Amino acid sequence: MIILPAIDLLDQKVVRLYQGDYDQQQIFGDDPVAFAQEFQAKGATHLHLVDLNGAKEGSKVHFDLVRRIVAATDLFVELGGGIRKEQDIVDVLDAGVQRVILGTIAQKDPVFTQEMLKKYGDKIAVGVDARDGLVAVSGWLETTQTKADEFCQQLGEWGCSTIIFTDIAKDGTGKGIDVALYRKLNALGLNIVASGGVASLDDLRQLAEAETYGAIVGKALYSGTLTLEDCLQVAKEASR
Repeated sequence: MIILPAIDLLDQKVVRLYQGDYDQQQIFGDDPVAFAQEFQAKGATHLHLVDLNGAKEGSKVHFDLVRRIVAATDLFVELGGGIRKEQDIVDVLDAGVQRVILGTIAQKDPVFTQEMLKKYGDKIAVGVDARDGLVAVSGWLETTQTKADEFCQQLGEWGCSTIIFTDIAKDGTGKGIDVALYRKLNALGLNIVASGGVASLDDLRQLAEAETYGAIVGKALYSGTLTLEDCLQVAKEASR
């Protein structure tokens, strides 16, 4: 299982939101590049980046900062937030990001999403954010009537291989993960990256035992509840 430390960008700073609420944010630093470099120094191979301004506004607000992070590390970087057009995808990939996460647009424009999956293949992942089992979009500000698990299955039929699945009710709360949910999703045969709620090494062990492809760790690292080294060790042991 791959461990992806998370850096959420808001107004050029490293922040964490509580259940996706922009009004409930905690600032952890104003040098995202340094955070990325520290994650690499501690053994990380992957990095999950989110442009929170972009997700809310539908544009690449932190593009220059993302480019600096990519240039300053050797990490496999995936980026989500505000990527709504093909030119956005092209720009981000040209900047060195290795996987682009489509979020809101994937639910709102199926034709575009299918075209991008066909054209860019594994360089595209889809972020599926779920609130009470339903897909949420526009920086989690809007909840649709689409069932999240059914949407994941549909994405697989469209050719999507990697899904970043966020359980909004758990995100930023430190309350742990819903392992039964991920067992159900993993049965789809896709690369499911669990996001939101990882609070303990046991959460990671359960995800690994459920054969989850990857796990994003955010607030637990910033609060000191978990260390990146321990997370990586659990993932390494699980893969033996």
